[in-house]
Parts: sequence; structure tokens; C-alpha cells
Amino acid sequence: MNVRVRPLLRCLAALIICASPVGCSARSRGTAAATTPSAPTRVTLHAALTSPVDATLTWAGGSDRGAAGHAVEFATAPGGPYTLLQYLPAAQHAYHHPRLMPQTPFYYRLRPYYGPASSAVEVDLPRGGPSSKDKKDDNVWARPRTIRSGHAPATGSLRVPGAGTPTGLRATAVRANGIRFTWTDHARDEQGWLLELRTRGSSAYRVVAVLAPDINSFGLSTLPDEKHAFYRVRAFYYGARSNIAHVTTGKAPDGS
Repeated sequence: MNVRVRPLLRCLAALIICASPVGCSARSRGTAAATTPSAPTRVTLHAALTSPVDATLTWAGGSDRGAAGHAVEFATAPGGPYTLLQYLPAAQHAYHHPRLMPQTPFYYRLRPYYGPASSAVEVDLPRGGPSSKDKKDDNVWARPRTIRSGHAPATGSLRVPGAGTPTGLRATAVRANGIRFTWTDHARDEQGWLLELRTRGSSAYRVVAVLAPDINSFGLSTLPDEKHAFYRVRAFYYGARSNIAHVTTGKAPDGS
């Protein structure tokens, strides 16, 4: 399998998983950007119906320039349980939640997340989809896991500026639509890991996988637009939640 994985000269992030190399791996270089909060004030969240069964969230204010982004969560009761909708970049200030259950209360909140990203790697997978053999694969290679090395890497708190940045992100082609990621974890207090992707022609990264703390190996089965892209991983932790915004949906367009 011919796969090209080129280093990204200007990088921002990192990610997860490992096994014996198949295809080729990636080297990364550059200085990863760290994001650290500095006496933040919370944003104010608003929710409004744009149709009887569609809600739009907007938020403004706050001085939390150190946040890497926001996690949007919803519930159908004010006390929860809350379900994650999406991780959004810090520059985004609106979110559309469509086709909701009619005549139901919905409660929303934001949670800022912080943490440094690894250097990025560029991945080029070959054309085509999975082979008949690939379709029978049990995907053991893709399971999130912790790979122990012979020596423990230096670690630091993500709350300290510049500390805990992941290094050594590698991407290995496993099949025509499969990538295995491995990296070195330098954080000792992360609440999880994010695998982030930027497609060619785009300037923004988006989250494609959320992983548990201490994971440093993970496999991704790509969608068609993810075969040629930049990838990075981010060790993260959550900040204080926003206010709760509430809407109650109306009847569906069919009258139900």
C-alpha cells in the first residue's frame, strides 16, 4: 500500500493508537501551540427556536481567550443527564440543533475546554474503499489503548502554561481507509484526548474522536473526505460551565 505521510511545517495538534507499522509513518516538526486559561469570565448562552422543532444557540461575552473551544451539551430536564452534541472551535459562536422532538423541553449549556495540541501530520491514503478482506477485519488495531514504553516520559500539569504538550505523533496506514495513530503523553491531569482533523482547503480543525485519559494509541476508519488531511491530538480538561439556556419545542410541521 502506497501511503504518503508528510510533516506539517506549521502545526497545532495531536492524537492516539499503536501496533506494528503497516505502510508508512509520519514525522512532525514545529512548535505546538498551548492554550491556557487566564482569569476567564463565562460566556452568556442564548437559545431560540427558528422553527417549531429547530433550535439555534448563540453565545457572546466572556474573556476566556485561552480556551481551545467549547463542548455543547443538551438535556431534556434542567438537572440532566446532559449529552454531548459537539466540540466546537473557540472562534465559533453559534450552533444549530435541528429536527428536535416535538413539544419537549430542551436545556443547553457550554463547557470550555483547554489544553495543548501536538504538532500535526499530513496523511494521504490511497484511493478506493476497504477490500473484501478489510470488511472482515475485527478492527482490533483500532481499539484505544495505552502503550507503555521502556522509560516513563516527563509529565506536567495542563494547568501550567507550556506543560503537558503531546509529542511524537505518528500516523500509520492500516488499510485504504484506516489510520493508526500513536503519540507520547506528557500530561498527568488530562480529562481526555481529542483527535482533530483539518481537510485540505480548510483553515479549521474539527474533532473526529474523543478518547479517555492516558490513551496514546487509536485507530480511525476514515470517511471519504478524511483520507487526505492533517491530523493532530490534544490533551484537554474542562473549565466552568456556562448558564443553562432553555427552549420548548412546538408541534411538528405535520401537526404531531
